[in-house]
Amino acid sequence: MKFKALLAVAGALVATPALAETVVIHAGAVVTDAASEPRGPSTITVADGRIVSIADGIQPAPAGAEVVALTDKTVLPGLIDLHVHLTGDPGGDFWKEAVEPEEWGVVVGAKNARLTALAGFTTVREAGSSQHSGFSLRRGTEEGMIAGPRIVAAGPALAIVGGHGDVTGFRPEINRILASGYACTGAVECAEKVRRASQNGADWIKITATGGVLSQQGRGLGAHFTSEEMQSIADTAHSLGLKVMAHAHGARGIEAASVAGIDTIEHGTYLDDGAIRAMKENGTVLVPTLMAFQGISERLGTGTYTPVVEEKVRAVAEAAKVFMGKAHDAGVTIAFGTDSGVFEHGRNAQEFRLMMGQGMSSREALASATTVAAEVLEMENEIGRLAPGYSADIIAVAGNPLEDATVLENVDWVMVRGRVIE
Repeated sequence: MKFKALLAVAGALVATPALAETVVIHAGAVVTDAASEPRGPSTITVADGRIVSIADGIQPAPAGAEVVALTDKTVLPGLIDLHVHLTGDPGGDFWKEAVEPEEWGVVVGAKNARLTALAGFTTVREAGSSQHSGFSLRRGTEEGMIAGPRIVAAGPALAIVGGHGDVTGFRPEINRILASGYACTGAVECAEKVRRASQNGADWIKITATGGVLSQQGRGLGAHFTSEEMQSIADTAHSLGLKVMAHAHGARGIEAASVAGIDTIEHGTYLDDGAIRAMKENGTVLVPTLMAFQGISERLGTGTYTPVVEEKVRAVAEAAKVFMGKAHDAGVTIAFGTDSGVFEHGRNAQEFRLMMGQGMSSREALASATTVAAEVLEMENEIGRLAPGYSADIIAVAGNPLEDATVLENVDWVMVRGRVIE
């Protein structure tokens, strides 16, 4: 990385102090998990990055402990966003892929990791980045060198050649130079790409099962991978102990991904009865990313997007207002994710308002971003609730998020892995 880029990273970092031996939090109220009623004034003790105890009442702190006074706040588990792109910011300048080095993604990501944590999101699933930028951020936040959330990272997405997720929009020779190396054709090659992703550090496998709104093609949002290719991806990933997330808009792509054993559907815009039935039969989780649709709609008519992309944005706008409600009414499991990066990082919690607008209660919305999301990540014994032994991922807000989840749009205090984010 060049010297100027290193200076830029340093400017984006916020010093995260070494873990205090003991931190005592005096809370006005505590929501231990979305299924429980709030407790009254409580004392939470944290040591070495983990919750040691939660006691009723405001208890005296032991000698030498750091005390955090939140007696006028509700304290609750840190939030989880299952679909972010920390290394990117919103915009329509797809050509920047040809002029910005991968190292710049780490600079941008350091900025966005802090903004995301300050918004109350203490764990995120990075849903697609260049080969090493997301993994570098993952290590940086884990070691406390970068202020930000715990990061579960997918790395580059698997795509069909020329499809959403593969580089397009340039001359053929430039497309080849910029390609991530993760496009595949046929079940055997797709299995090999999954193994390559695992070898290079992926925590999850990301695929683009259908066309996309922001890619430079006008061929619609139908299925991309064949059923055989998706089956190969899912089977190979599961054999390696990895799960698979599928970007999917069109109904038949959603259905095929669910039947193949893909674990989560990202977006789900045009799901229909057949797609919903397949998701329920296969236990597939929907991550609706409603803020993505709002974010891109906000830029319509501004010259941000190319004409082909703007046409697709307009086409999905109406479907985005109802599809999650259909899935919710049908009993599909829904977990929280936003697609931040398509819109400005730090606005993640505005997703709650949109989810409730399609039929979710505040309690269900909070669960989607805590206990449900933790189960998707297979980290339900580590994050998503406040309990002794769990990671000290804790936030504080004014008000009761079980009655009105929109209070989560204004987070007053954040701790990630026992470190306070300033």
